[in-house]
Amino acid sequence: MKDFNFYAPTRVVVGRESEEKLPQLIQQYGGGKVLVHYGGGSARRSGLLDKVFKMLNEAGISYVELGGVVPNPLLSKVQEGIDLCRREHVNFILAVGGGSVIDSSKAIGYGVGYPGDVWDFWDGKAVPQECLPIGVMLTIPAAGSEMSSSCVITKDDGMIKRGVNSDLCRCKFAIMNPERTYTLPAYQTAAGATDIMMHTMERYFSKYEDALLTDALAEALLRQVIASTPIVLKTPEDYEHRAAIMWASSLSHNDLMECGTEKDFASHKLEHELSGLFGVTHGAGLAAIWGSWARYVMDKHVSRFVKFAVNVMGVEPDALKGIEAIERFFKSIGMPTSIPELIGRPATDEEIHELVRKCSRDGKMNIGAMEILNADDMTAIYRLANK
Repeated sequence: MKDFNFYAPTRVVVGRESEEKLPQLIQQYGGGKVLVHYGGGSARRSGLLDKVFKMLNEAGISYVELGGVVPNPLLSKVQEGIDLCRREHVNFILAVGGGSVIDSSKAIGYGVGYPGDVWDFWDGKAVPQECLPIGVMLTIPAAGSEMSSSCVITKDDGMIKRGVNSDLCRCKFAIMNPERTYTLPAYQTAAGATDIMMHTMERYFSKYEDALLTDALAEALLRQVIASTPIVLKTPEDYEHRAAIMWASSLSHNDLMECGTEKDFASHKLEHELSGLFGVTHGAGLAAIWGSWARYVMDKHVSRFVKFAVNVMGVEPDALKGIEAIERFFKSIGMPTSIPELIGRPATDEEIHELVRKCSRDGKMNIGAMEILNADDMTAIYRLANK
């Protein structure tokens, strides 16, 4: 088992009445002037934003708002938020939404006190030194950003999608009311569940195979998401299973599933280029690429894939059968398992070249941990997924 240092400082408040605690939590963490950051119109149409503004007004908490965050959040919106926060002397950010809104909030938090171009952090030219405190009112369980140290942003110019990790951006609190997920479209629910599973699987598939308790936790989380997702797709207002998925979102990406192992995240990096180039939903892109990555590395790590087949998918002890079983699950919930299914056609040779060029930083960077992948490996996996 690998030595580890586990740090998960986010206060998590779950339940039907959890939203009522918002004002006191903001005040507890020093919020005086708040940026309320959100995405499209759903937060407003659902009445959630009105409720947030009403609670802030009644508590005497000053705020400004900035909406318009899109999936695969853009640098341009981050820059707009940085300018607004500086102008309005904001000292706390409240993210109302899912992973895209949270990551946009984190990037804004990094940039407010930084004198240079905030993209420097994603370009490797600088390391974050500070971040405004952030709270979350979660409406989409998927990215796990509410408890993670991760922040993924897409640069508009060239649609370059990259991630930065720092404990500085870990949210102060996350309010989670499972009822807020009842109206999520089925595709978004399924893509979110896939993302949750992948955050766990990217840590479970590790060269460290003796983290026994962490493995057991990961396997239980995966089995529960596999069990709960079809239920909520059929019965969207099933509170218990919505709650299970929401909690799994946080546990999958707060580093608990990494204790004693080592995250791989090759599939995530491969997918970031898919969603950057084609604008696809992140979870769907992960479903489309993972099986090809798994087949490509499987022969060197058979025992790990066999354990997954038996303990997670409940099939016979065969590495390939475990991969095929999870692909059947993805298909059953409406997720693609190849690039043509993801984008509606095969990617061209030029597009695959561009995917590899960006993912490998022009051949200068490898990805992965369980198996280190260079640009040639990336090309082979993309081509395998393109069939």
